[in-house]
Amino acid sequence: MVRKKPHVVVTRKLPDVIETRMCELFETRLNLQDTPMSRAELIAAMSSADVLVPTITDRIDAALIAGAGENLKLIANFGNGVDHIDIAAANARGITVTNTPGVLTDDTADMTMALILAVARRIVEGARVVPSGEWAGWAPTWMLGHRITGKRLGIVGMGRIGQALAKRARAFGLSIHYHNRRKVAPAIAEQLEATYWESLDQMIARMDILSVNCPHTPATYHLLSARRLKLLRPDAIVINTARGEIIDEAALTRMLEAGEIAGAGLDVFEHAPAVPAKLVRLAKSGKVTLLPHMGSATTEGRIDTGEKVIINVKTFTDGHRPPDRVLPAVD
Repeated sequence: MVRKKPHVVVTRKLPDVIETRMCELFETRLNLQDTPMSRAELIAAMSSADVLVPTITDRIDAALIAGAGENLKLIANFGNGVDHIDIAAANARGITVTNTPGVLTDDTADMTMALILAVARRIVEGARVVPSGEWAGWAPTWMLGHRITGKRLGIVGMGRIGQALAKRARAFGLSIHYHNRRKVAPAIAEQLEATYWESLDQMIARMDILSVNCPHTPATYHLLSARRLKLLRPDAIVINTARGEIIDEAALTRMLEAGEIAGAGLDVFEHAPAVPAKLVRLAKSGKVTLLPHMGSATTEGRIDTGEKVIINVKTFTDGHRPPDRVLPAVD
């Protein structure tokens, strides 16, 4: 007897090679328009699917999960972050959740390093000058930025991405400091010549560059609060390629406007895709570099992510424990 293929609903357009393989392995419904599903469309998808493959643009909350069909047994997230999925509610309904850890580490670390250079050396500002026709030639005091060699980099969250960033930063001559829930292994700390700070406040007050590389959880919401941001030195810059909700965006914007922080490089925003008009104005003035969530945007990374999704779905539907299962947080 031929086994029935699981019905898989994919909420966004994925790389062609991934969609083709999914259609070969599963009874797959694709999103050919590549627009985020409405809540009504998500409700319909979750009522009919055996497996849902959402992305960060889908808010899979407790109410949606409560209304899911009896056949839905797996939410195989396309991406590492799962803060848009109510893991506890899914677990209570007997729905397994998986993610795709590790595949975007280098891509995100590369983009973080690029933002550090862009802000410190005013690269985006400079890139606008020549096409505008405003360049009058070299001058000794014009478009001056700051070298990063010898500066202190504080990394908030020393997981895979934080460590990958630290390796890159060391090659640029930065001094590595980090705050994490726990110290990294001694061998890693020695290799990176990384200084651990148990107190985030104390680390923030001493850094030239502060990079956010931790996941968004209830515990990290506004981890960089208005109070903590005020600990930064006036010549410090802030980089965020993690999640916008980790920084109090309104407080950061006020401090940038007031000159209390030298600059910022942001790839994520608290209420994305909405970006505050004040931040946009600051970007036009050159004080801030804003990117449209490009940290993981490589062809290789997207394909690797899709392959992990396929492995999770195939393993689960074959009756085995998927390799990247996400469990509810333990208080």
